[in-house]
Amino acid sequence: MSEPSILPTGLDALEARLRQDLAWLELPAKSWVPPRMANGKAVVDVVIIGGGMAGLVASGMLKRLGVANHIVLDKAPAGQEGPWITFARMRTLRSPKQLTGPAMGLPALTFRAYYEARYGIEAWAALDRAPREIWMDYLIWYRRVLELPVRNNISVDAILPRDDGMLDLICEQDGRTETIVARHVVLATGRDGLGGPYVPPIADGIERKFWAHTADEIDFAALKNKRVGVIGAGASAMDNAATALEAGAGRLDMFVRRKELPRINKFTGIGSQGVVHGFVGLPDEWKWRFLDYTMGQQTPPPRPSVLRVSAFAQAHLHLGSPVTSLEKHGDHIVVVTPKGRYPLDFLIFGTGFRIDVINRSELAAVAPSIRLWRDRFPVPADMQNNELQASPDLGEAFEFLEKEPGACPALSKIHCFNFPATLSHGKLTGDIPAVSEGADRLARGIVKALFVEDRERHFADLQAFDTPELNGDEWVDSETPTNCATPSERTLI
Repeated sequence: MSEPSILPTGLDALEARLRQDLAWLELPAKSWVPPRMANGKAVVDVVIIGGGMAGLVASGMLKRLGVANHIVLDKAPAGQEGPWITFARMRTLRSPKQLTGPAMGLPALTFRAYYEARYGIEAWAALDRAPREIWMDYLIWYRRVLELPVRNNISVDAILPRDDGMLDLICEQDGRTETIVARHVVLATGRDGLGGPYVPPIADGIERKFWAHTADEIDFAALKNKRVGVIGAGASAMDNAATALEAGAGRLDMFVRRKELPRINKFTGIGSQGVVHGFVGLPDEWKWRFLDYTMGQQTPPPRPSVLRVSAFAQAHLHLGSPVTSLEKHGDHIVVVTPKGRYPLDFLIFGTGFRIDVINRSELAAVAPSIRLWRDRFPVPADMQNNELQASPDLGEAFEFLEKEPGACPALSKIHCFNFPATLSHGKLTGDIPAVSEGADRLARGIVKALFVEDRERHFADLQAFDTPELNGDEWVDSETPTNCATPSERTLI
């Protein structure tokens, strides 16, 4: 009879494997950035704003490259960072389960490794896509095993340039204000990181009790037996419609401007390492051409999300029905389209997000100086695109650039690692497929900037280094033997 195994199993075994992999790779690298002080307090080399997936992998990459003096700040409580268990309302992620996402090239850090360790290989084989709650569990585990320096329940209210070239971050936590001095700031703030939810002007004048955006907190239980409308038919619109129906909505109407739902996800269709690493090298006109075309075709909602809605008999899809106005009638509202009038008790806007740097309060001190694509790129007449025009024009490490050279040098220390970076760098900052590659590009750029800025200190360290490789007793200089012929004597022989 064989002896029972004493080897660790499940997550314990996976974490042991990860520790071994990191040890074999000599990761994380030793800390190498010289410490700084400002006004009697320690300076933080990098502050990452946002502790969701992008913020965590950015932290992991910085730690990996020896930038140990960094922190991650998130306004949400621990375990609620990002959209996954807050306003994301899909049952599963939209990305295929096998994508390695934030794993940074480490097999033991992948979602697959985590899932198999918790639920088994057979469960992985049977899994279609990752349930969003389990994905959140995976990110919590990721943060823990990498020992990432995340601080929760803290908001950043202002980013202010300093005379010494660094940045003051005015933060608030539990009613207390704190100033953090940072050399670099990374905005890992997600889909709405440089703007916010977009709601069309038709909502102006309509009381908020009658409507919400898909990114809002919504009391779906209160919609039981109610007449609910949804504007839009993207993934979030479908997921919110399904959630309302599952909560018992009496009737649901979806209003879609297009005459048919988009069916093909164009950008996913050409996904490759060429796109990941090559998009950034495209001429500007080709970057614009790729994204304008993709946005014009639109991304279809996932098939499971559509089936989740169409399974309900009380769900009604209205194609070719742009909403032209909203009217308030006593205790309800009326949606007006070219095809009819629809009384509703509540309306959900699935109208996406808008890039609007000027209205981000934490960026008020620097926003007027941020260069946008519209400030320098001559938009082709047949490719007008407001969202692309409002996108920030970024440097090689996702850093903001100045609209007027010299007007705000501190912008080079603020890195836009969120969705609006797409036009400059491609889809590396918000979606799962290439977020590790994006974080690698970001971290390497910050490392280069830190080293170049500290070059005098590093050179002084080079000059001062005096640890000998040789002790002086390894070799004795030979004396010239007396019985050996001189060169001139050898010539005569």
